[in-house]
Amino acid sequence: MDTTGTLTERRMFRLLWLAVAASVATIALKTVAWLLTGSVGLLSDAAESVVNLVAAVIALGALRWATKPADEEHSFGHTKAEYFSAGAEGMMIFVAAAVIGYSAVERLLNPQPLERVDAGVAVSIVASLINLAVGWLLLRGGRRYRSITLEADGRHLITDVWTSAGVVAGVVAVALTGWSVLDPIIALVVAANILWTGAGLVRRSGAGLMDRALEEDEQKIINDVLAGFAGDRIAFHAVRTRRSGRLAFVTMHILVPGDWTVRRGHDLAEEVETAVHGRLPHAIVLTHVEPIDDPRSYQDTELETTHVRTDPGSESAH
Repeated sequence: MDTTGTLTERRMFRLLWLAVAASVATIALKTVAWLLTGSVGLLSDAAESVVNLVAAVIALGALRWATKPADEEHSFGHTKAEYFSAGAEGMMIFVAAAVIGYSAVERLLNPQPLERVDAGVAVSIVASLINLAVGWLLLRGGRRYRSITLEADGRHLITDVWTSAGVVAGVVAVALTGWSVLDPIIALVVAANILWTGAGLVRRSGAGLMDRALEEDEQKIINDVLAGFAGDRIAFHAVRTRRSGRLAFVTMHILVPGDWTVRRGHDLAEEVETAVHGRLPHAIVLTHVEPIDDPRSYQDTELETTHVRTDPGSESAH
């Protein structure tokens, strides 16, 4: 029984539950900071933490669905569910920016002095440190497990840290200068910054749902592997790739001499699939063997993303 996937999934869920706990803690801390100071910036910061909590819960649901095994209705699995989570988090960031912007404009029109700034700032810094630590863990986990859900939630928390830093700077500036207008101005700047982050998440989510090809470094790995097999009587075309959550799909046509036996062509296909999978363990590789001297084998070359063929003689080992 292969327990690797199950162990990975358990670790991913633990990270998301940690994000939920961090969001609950920071909501409480930032609410206290707002009540102590009366700062609209700190109120907006607390509102964004509420969005973080909702986003973390959505991420849990999406990951739960994405890790379900393939079934009759979803023969390629459910991994794309992660993109819905990332898109939802991007939209949640837009909501947070709108809340911050609205509160900031209202405070610009009706400025108010701040109170107990030192205590409020101290509480907000503690909340930010919690978000920073958990956000870093999520980003590391997202890269390690190739999970856009973890990465999106991590970026959301890191964005919240930048939000808090800007808000704290504004609150301290107001306390030092007495210029109450700085509080809402800083809040507006922070809102613009997190809008940029939200747009990036939505863009990546859309790219995944549209079956965007693998990154250039991964495509180079595939090309290098295929080049090791290609020769005067072996070639590859119609090499296509796509990302689906934590998985990658690679399909290709292998061109071999028409007088080869079925077994020989199958053996080569198995070697190629094993070699690609060895370099990209998260990839599912599908091959189709065709006769290299049949014109019909080249009728779909317009769909190819790469074409691999090396100098004659390199196929002799196969």
